[in-house]
Amino acid sequence: MHLGLVGLGRMGANMRDRLRAAGHQVTGYDQNPDVSDVSSLEELAGSFAEGAPRIVWVMVPAGEITESVITELGGLLTAGDVIIDGGNSKYTDDLRRAEELGQSAIHYVDAGVSGGIWGKENGYGLMVGGPDDVIESLMPIFDSLRPDGPRAEGFVHAGPVGAGHYAKMVHNGIEYGVMQAYAEGYEILAARDDLITDVGAVFEAWQRGTVVRSWLLELLVKALNEDPDLDDIRGYVADSGEGRWTVEEAVLRAVPAPVISAALFARFDSRQEDSPAMKAVAALRNQFGGHTTQPSADG
Repeated sequence: MHLGLVGLGRMGANMRDRLRAAGHQVTGYDQNPDVSDVSSLEELAGSFAEGAPRIVWVMVPAGEITESVITELGGLLTAGDVIIDGGNSKYTDDLRRAEELGQSAIHYVDAGVSGGIWGKENGYGLMVGGPDDVIESLMPIFDSLRPDGPRAEGFVHAGPVGAGHYAKMVHNGIEYGVMQAYAEGYEILAARDDLITDVGAVFEAWQRGTVVRSWLLELLVKALNEDPDLDDIRGYVADSGEGRWTVEEAVLRAVPAPVISAALFARFDSRQEDSPAMKAVAALRNQFGGHTTQPSADG
């Protein structure tokens, strides 16, 4: 199949390579001319055979960039063409875009993509939303991107438009909680350096035969092998939105989500050099119990 791919960053470029290796024709566009196959979205749209449905996968950061790319593509494509948003857009944006593009009979599919920089080799976990017939027509592309093995273990047609990104949102919320649990376990182990002599070896031992084994655990072991005490990393953790949206959905649906919520708030805490909240706690402990406080770094 012929696919247009917008966004050739770390994931997009690897996806292009994996698709080409599977025999697909991929025309990539990126603002960086060193990696781009064409010079503009207009040239990309014109690269398809005349009369053939054009399929364009958008793989750029969620938000304004995705919005502008899809808006421009909507003016270049015509009835029967397909736009796939593979970024981490909020599912409510998918519903709006599908309705807007539908006025021109352009199909819209949302695809949650997991796999990061390892996807080229291992394949990408895919969660997609869209009409049954459109998804079926795109299966050669999805099958080439997903991991080898049973389709159901690396791909899901989660439902209509919006379902793919909704599933990816919850996936990332779970990811927040799992990573936080590993991180807290790391800190507890490291705090007993009089007893635990090799924290990295403990995590490495957990990779086989234990119920906490996972790919995230393997990646933590890799990180500890490269930097055993994590001295080269500042404890600042960003969030790209999905964790917040998962917590928002939990509140809206009255679903208890204490682990994911706590993991999200821990990320917020990581960005404060000297947490105002913790200052208040320290001050209160001093007031009611006479507990010692420590001077601020500026004091």
